[in-house]
Amino acid sequence: METQQNYDESAFDVLEGLEPVRKVPGMYTRTKNPLHITQEVLDKAVDEAQNGFANRVELTVHKDGSVSVADNGRGIPVGLHPKQGIPVVVLAFTRLHAGAKFRKGNSYGRSGGLHGVGVSVTNALSMQLTVEVKREGKVHQVSFTDGDRVISPVEATGHCGPRTSGTRVRFWPNPKYFDSAVLPEGELEHLLRSKAMLLPGLQVRYVNEVSGVERTWCYQDGLQAYLKEKLDGQEVVGETFSGTGTVVVTEEDASGTGDGASWAVAWTQEAGRGESYVNLIPTPLGGTHEAGFRNGLFEAIKAYCEHHALLPRGIALQAEDVWSRANYVLSANITHTQFQGQTKDKLTSREVVRTVSGVVKDPFLQWLLDNPDSAKKIAELVIKQASARMRQGKVVEKRKSSGVATLPGKLTDCQITDIARNEMFLVEGDSAGGGCKTARDRTYQAILPLRGKVLNTWEIEKGALFANQEVHDISVAIGVDPHLPDADESVLQNLRYGKVIILADADVDGAHIQTL
Repeated sequence: METQQNYDESAFDVLEGLEPVRKVPGMYTRTKNPLHITQEVLDKAVDEAQNGFANRVELTVHKDGSVSVADNGRGIPVGLHPKQGIPVVVLAFTRLHAGAKFRKGNSYGRSGGLHGVGVSVTNALSMQLTVEVKREGKVHQVSFTDGDRVISPVEATGHCGPRTSGTRVRFWPNPKYFDSAVLPEGELEHLLRSKAMLLPGLQVRYVNEVSGVERTWCYQDGLQAYLKEKLDGQEVVGETFSGTGTVVVTEEDASGTGDGASWAVAWTQEAGRGESYVNLIPTPLGGTHEAGFRNGLFEAIKAYCEHHALLPRGIALQAEDVWSRANYVLSANITHTQFQGQTKDKLTSREVVRTVSGVVKDPFLQWLLDNPDSAKKIAELVIKQASARMRQGKVVEKRKSSGVATLPGKLTDCQITDIARNEMFLVEGDSAGGGCKTARDRTYQAILPLRGKVLNTWEIEKGALFANQEVHDISVAIGVDPHLPDADESVLQNLRYGKVIILADADVDGAHIQTL
């Protein structure tokens, strides 16, 4: 008979310092590659620029696999913290939830978030990290290894001019925490370019010692020029609508004074594509700022159509009619931010819906009134979308970002793309999906958990299939649209997996998945 382990007070462990990050890195960052921990350091530098303390940021990918990010901001304080008794720069890189952004009246008017885990996560998942600070006429340096361990304490290593300041962080990502230790250069360049676009006047320089690439971005025209560049010659319905709006609130209000958004939006005949940011941080999964933007556009054009009696009898507009053909870049500036998880992919601050909707609706309605030609064209497009929806059901089009279909956020992808070897498991329920993720071989096995009741597709029109979110996610993940059995093989040209395996209960819901 097996001996049972003791379950008493001694059985409980407490993970201290950065050990939780190293134990479960996926809770704090994306582990596909080191891009996200690189972004955390970049965001700290850009925070200085966003709040008016820096105008230059430089990122370098070194030949030894390390990455450095430098700015000419104020420089992280190197003195002792009044309560903790250790240098502030050490606190920032070795303690979760340590930073200058929590306290009311803090040093940052705007910042990407209040989780306070950013650069400390980068340190935790790096073999080595070095910080060089120029501040108050001196150059200080501190080095860490494996996160918590200080291998070189804070020390003055030289002098600088009294007006020279800034921070330079260099880190060596630890390959054991990532599927690949190589930074995706295309995604990194897009990230850097977007920072320059979102903050006119900021000079962002990129140097890659491995590939030999050197680039510098400094946008003066902002979002509208960037959107035009993204549309790449597509015919726009009407003119581009761009603007900036802020709110002034009372002390008791949940929002912050000056909260608001900047945007550029244009409509095309093709499916819309968009990018959104919060305090310069990309939010690929959208969130409440996108919801507010969408609502503001919808309410304005609905009011315009009703005021001018443009809606045919029986046609009622919905937000999707306005949104599905909208191409946009949205940059929200929010004082009090809350994100879904530590990776900051989605904004969840509830009050932001009202804030962004409020600053967009009235300017857009006024713009429609001032630009009747564009307003008429956009209204006709929106009404056409509404008519099509009411005839054949709402069709949810695969949203695209940067020209590539965005995969479902709940998909745990595999490493290889060879369909002769890879396979995807459709798992009924998140709990079962968690077990499969643990047991899978990440090299060639992907997991897609399904939530809720899956649509029975046996006798349903193709046009209504994508109205079900699970059907939509399965189609995007596999890379194939629903089609008839005798369809041409060309429908499989974007197939992403060679096998699709169903793990479901032997009940009605499981049969619905099998039918699909």
